[in-house]
Amino acid sequence: MQYPCTLRFYASLFLSILLLSACGKQPPAADAAKAAPEEKHAEAEDAAREAADVKLEPEEVAKLGVVATAANSVRFTPAKQGFAVVLSHDAIAQAVADVATAHAEARQSQAVLARMTRLAGTAGAESAEARDGAVRQAAVDSAALHLAEAKSSAILGQHPPWAGQDDSKVLAELAAGRSKMLRVTFPLGALNGAAPNSLRIARLDAGATAERWTARVVWDAPADPGAPGRSFFALLQHTDAGEGERLLVWAEGDAEGAESGVLVPPAAVVMSEGKYWCYVERQANVFTRIPLDISRPMADGYFVAGIKPGERIVTLGAGLLLARQTNPSTEAE
Repeated sequence: MQYPCTLRFYASLFLSILLLSACGKQPPAADAAKAAPEEKHAEAEDAAREAADVKLEPEEVAKLGVVATAANSVRFTPAKQGFAVVLSHDAIAQAVADVATAHAEARQSQAVLARMTRLAGTAGAESAEARDGAVRQAAVDSAALHLAEAKSSAILGQHPPWAGQDDSKVLAELAAGRSKMLRVTFPLGALNGAAPNSLRIARLDAGATAERWTARVVWDAPADPGAPGRSFFALLQHTDAGEGERLLVWAEGDAEGAESGVLVPPAAVVMSEGKYWCYVERQANVFTRIPLDISRPMADGYFVAGIKPGERIVTLGAGLLLARQTNPSTEAE
């Protein structure tokens, strides 16, 4: 009998059939493993989108006082950045006083000389020695005036906005410290040509909602040997910047590099997790949180390229939306 051989034959045949069927079909576990990443990615996107939205009822919007305004289209010209220091007003006051004193002495000596010249040859005429002394004193006082003006130009610039007006109110405000004068320096090659029409100014650690200033009076300054580059003076009024404080400065660049976007006002900006955001109402009563890049400030807000003109930006109540988003149990009062 050869039953063992027959059994071995059928066993081999059965195993071969199982192996062939296995080769034509992928195990369910492998299919699941392949599909899992795609499903998880889609779920993550849905969760992120859901987390970025704050959905409210119309009554809740009214209670929170949320107001959304259509975004205005703007053009942004990349700015050139420099640095500035607030000059001490005592140096300005000293320069002003020196020029005023020199002017007074020069006028007096010229008046004395003119009187002697007028009386020459009359009974009340001064001696020749006295007249020679008056001539010499007038020359000394004139030279002292030129020296005082030269020193003043080194401190205040050769062509300040008050040139020829030593009694200028602007100059008096600077000398008294009520207005501030900045010495501004841009890196070599960053800014060429004439002085810019205006400068935007902020503190070194200025955040999104920090106060910024605009200097609209700018004139050329002597080169600063300690900071190679192009230097200017700027007049800054109505500021609490301290004397000696260092500031960031921006000047408008070339119009060829301008970009299109929208203006996000400071009231729309909120901060969370160390980042800046704003809320956009893209659907009725559904507010989406959008990340912001605040590195491109403008006069009335921040330039943003990721929001379309006409989209409604929350300009009132953005902080309340953030509180509702981070703590959904918060109720409108």
